[in-house]
Amino acid sequence: MLASIFDAFIEQSPISVMMRGLMEHVFQAERLDALFETYAKVQYTQELLFSEVVNVLSLVVCGVHPSVNAAYKAKATELSVERAAFYQKLNGIEIGVSAALLRETAGELSQLIEHLGGQQAALLPGYRVRILDGNALAATEHRLKVLRSVAAVPLPGKSLVVLDPELGLAVDIFPCEDGHAQERRLFGQVLATVAPGQLWIADRNMCTLEMLTGIAGRRSTFVIREHQNLPWQALSELQLVTVMEAGEVLEQMVKIEFEGQWLHLRRIVLRLSQPTRHGDCQIVVLTNLPITVASATVVLELYRERWQVEGLFLTVTKNFECEIETLAYPRAALFSFSLALVTYNILATLKAALASVHGVATIAATVSDFYMVDELQGTYRGMMIAIPPQYWQPFRTMPLAELATLLKQLATQVNLKRFLKQPRKSKSKTPPRVRDPKHPHVSTAKLLSPG
Repeated sequence: MLASIFDAFIEQSPISVMMRGLMEHVFQAERLDALFETYAKVQYTQELLFSEVVNVLSLVVCGVHPSVNAAYKAKATELSVERAAFYQKLNGIEIGVSAALLRETAGELSQLIEHLGGQQAALLPGYRVRILDGNALAATEHRLKVLRSVAAVPLPGKSLVVLDPELGLAVDIFPCEDGHAQERRLFGQVLATVAPGQLWIADRNMCTLEMLTGIAGRRSTFVIREHQNLPWQALSELQLVTVMEAGEVLEQMVKIEFEGQWLHLRRIVLRLSQPTRHGDCQIVVLTNLPITVASATVVLELYRERWQVEGLFLTVTKNFECEIETLAYPRAALFSFSLALVTYNILATLKAALASVHGVATIAATVSDFYMVDELQGTYRGMMIAIPPQYWQPFRTMPLAELATLLKQLATQVNLKRFLKQPRKSKSKTPPRVRDPKHPHVSTAKLLSPG
């Protein structure tokens, strides 16, 4: 049980206590420093610990402090180095460390969610689904010397991110420092992680001979949108399967060849009743799933679930500071993005705790990430002043089963009405505006006046 000092915050903002407790558990210093020692190849520890960098930057990513400099000043008395040394450490964090931070913390949070029992229903029973998509970091400020004379937009890097939709967690990331690099450069790293019995869902950018045959060669399956440049040979004619609201569904058998190996696939075509916003009249999906496991319509429904990874990117972009404009060094920018994904995973775990009490469907349909993050940002500083650090220490080493029980207890105190989504109304067309050069200004009060 928590000390009585927590009572006021549990009553007024149990979400903040849950979030902070999870952060304390995930970001425990000993684990983070051990991770750095394991995966860092060039950097090494002198006075500033990796865990201290994570502690400072997490406050920026969560929106508790508006900038890295502000967060450093807030923690300056706890740090043993000057600001310049802190930035030097941050700017040099290797991408292997950033990837390991997400991968290892996601592994433990996965176990915690399983203890909570708040995971989503499986998209396809018998298969562990992975949704893959790429993300290019937004442009940074021209702070580096090499950028000051360049007018072009500076890109700090990109990455491929893997989402587990059943757990709602980003479970892996493959970062790249070159903002101009093609995503295909990273496919070999992705394939090295593919395990038997998985189902990979991805967009057409991932549709290459290497990717498709690589997944199948690892006794795994895929549902990937067809790229127009992919070579294939037809084994049968397109045949109408069914007609649905979105359009006609057709299917045929095709085969592809890569490095002397042939792979037979199902090619499923959805001829749309109405073109997409991008002007596409049809959507073509390739899969090696047996027809006995997934019909053509089921395959199309599986592909539609790709939107979940887009929702992940939207959340970390709108609700967290995943793209800090002042971090022009690629390694620092990629590290902050990875840390934002870790924070997203903590939020997903918190929602799993709520789902275990209030129902999975209820939380998925009604709870807003924006209002939950806003609650955390508004409460965090005062809560950390009111509750001394030693009171949070039990969260660090608490066994997962005990932590899950505590999170469920706190979840019963949450008033979901405070975090409901606000449904958007359909926008009406803006009427044409009348411009009068003789009257460039107008009094709003006169227009509102009934007389």
